[in-house]
Order: sequence, then structure tokens, then C-alpha cells
Amino acid sequence: MTKRTIWAIAAVFIAWSAMDFLLHGVLLRSTYEATSDLWRPMDEMKMPLMRLVTLAFAACFTVIYQYVEPKSLTAGVRYGALFGLATGLSMGFGSYSYMPIPLSLAWSWFLGSWLELTVAGALVGTILKP
Repeated sequence: MTKRTIWAIAAVFIAWSAMDFLLHGVLLRSTYEATSDLWRPMDEMKMPLMRLVTLAFAACFTVIYQYVEPKSLTAGVRYGALFGLATGLSMGFGSYSYMPIPLSLAWSWFLGSWLELTVAGALVGTILKP
């Protein structure tokens, strides 16, 4: 694995962590509080596991991008937007199909996932271009 690949993984991980904090910790806080019966209490959340999952997802996302040709900012954004569409549909509306979450939360998860992956695509497209 090249140094640029490691930098790209780190950049995606950091961006996702910051965006997750903003989305889930700030913007959706009241929604989570209103549906608190669906979630673990904060002191029971498995945050180290969540960080590990985010890092693994960032690594997979970045390594898969290496098969995209040609590499560029535009290609990265397209890759991220398409990956984000698939992930967002699954995260938002897939979860909504079996969990009693509000439709607004499904939309928020969909749009948040799509935006996070589009930003990640821009990062890998910029960092990993030839």
C-alpha cells in the first residue's frame, strides 16, 4: 500500500468522523432523543467498534477506488456519489423498512450517507490522481 493510499484512507476517515459528529451529534440529536427507546444509552454505545468499522469502510472505499480509471477529482466525485447513493439507500430506506424510525430520519441517513461518500470521493480523487 502506497503512502498516498494511506493518506487517502486517513483523510476519508477524518472527514467521515467530523461529518458524522455534525450529522448525528448535532443536527439529528433531537431526533435521536425523541426516539431514545430505539438506541443504546450513550454509556453503552460501542464507540471503539464504530471507529474501527469507519476505518475499515474508509480503507475499502479507498482501495476500491484504485480500480477506477482515469483517476481525477471528477472521477472521484462520480465514484463517491454513486457509492453514496447505494449506501444511502441501504442506510436510510433499508433501515426504515424494518425499524420504526421516522421517515425524516431515513431521509437524513440517506442524504448524509450520500454527502459523506461524495466528499470522500472528492478526497480520494484528489489525493490518488496521477
